[in-house]
Amino acid sequence: MERILSSEVSAHVGARVRLAGWLHAKRDLGSVSFGILRDRAGLAQIVASSPLELQLETVFEVEADAVAAPQAPGGAELREPVFHVLSEPVATPPVELRRPKLKENLPFVLDHAAVALRHPRQRAAFEVAAASLTGFRAALDGLGFTEISTPKIVAAATESGANVFTLDFFGQTAYLAQSPQLYKQVMVGVFERVYETGHVFRAEPHDTTRHLAEYTSLDAELGFVADHLDVMRVVREVIASMVTSVRERAPRAVALLGVELPEVPAEIPSVHFADTGVDDVDLAPADERRLCEHHGELVFVTGYPMAKRPFYTHPEPERPQYSNSFDLLFRGLEIVTGGQRLHRYEDYVAALGGEIEPFAGYLAAFRHGMPPHGGFALGLERWVARLVGAENIRETTLFPRDRTRLAP
Repeated sequence: MERILSSEVSAHVGARVRLAGWLHAKRDLGSVSFGILRDRAGLAQIVASSPLELQLETVFEVEADAVAAPQAPGGAELREPVFHVLSEPVATPPVELRRPKLKENLPFVLDHAAVALRHPRQRAAFEVAAASLTGFRAALDGLGFTEISTPKIVAAATESGANVFTLDFFGQTAYLAQSPQLYKQVMVGVFERVYETGHVFRAEPHDTTRHLAEYTSLDAELGFVADHLDVMRVVREVIASMVTSVRERAPRAVALLGVELPEVPAEIPSVHFADTGVDDVDLAPADERRLCEHHGELVFVTGYPMAKRPFYTHPEPERPQYSNSFDLLFRGLEIVTGGQRLHRYEDYVAALGGEIEPFAGYLAAFRHGMPPHGGFALGLERWVARLVGAENIRETTLFPRDRTRLAP
């Protein structure tokens, strides 16, 4: 007898079936006992005529009759069960997985992530993340991009040396990559259009609900652009594809978490930094919230001051104090940063003040001709946190790393 999943029980009413999973919850009413089996597809109710002598989180197989039962998960339940234990827990779970929501605080949940992530609501956020990744790839594959993987141990900091993790690389000083920025630009000279999904590292001493020392960056770079507006159009297609993928691939997670998926307009509204009313060179969190309140849940902010952008950023031709760059705000939080890059070798020499030796490998591409190009990076954990309404980015990060957390 082949194993079926909990979501398939109702399709097998009247048949003897075999399932496997964990004992999620149980209840003994004397003459009858109820158990809940949890597997990757959801929950299934088991009805037995004797007490269940299994501990919570026991891993087991069960053969039983599938019977229609409107009150049970999925409209069917398992009766006349025969159990086969595969492994037994040696300790009581540190969190109460049977509850609709975990009652423990976030630090405790993170400390016991190996078990806490088994909770359906905890796991659902990562089902949304997986679907988002599928949508990201689908959009860029459809637009002729090539997926690449670049080194995470690098010889030079991407933007500056202030916010990098330093390590000893066989006697040489090396760094954990802040982003794949330099490599993906080089690869525009090979494939024209590239993207990457991978971890990046920021040694920033933040202790906020929106920053991490390690997170998942979804990056793309494309050649032969007129300016940053061409990049923004690709971002729009990516966001729309991610929303569609979440809707189609993770409907159970969307329903469980009560996710309200955004309507992505054909053209996402934008506002130039000079028109934001901000006197500084960057937006504060309050500014991001205010702009979304006025312009919609998705809004581009363009033209950030050059003083705030990295050395490879292309300035506005008519107002060189501003840049051909942008951020995408989603429900009051920046989730994407991008823009047009410099593409002429002499412009890089000038931007670096002649200090080109640390970037020799990177600049080699520009010595031999590069097209006008641009790209963007999207923080996956921030996107998911905003989508599911999480208050802290750590809720949507598998085993987060920050100033104080290096385990589990």
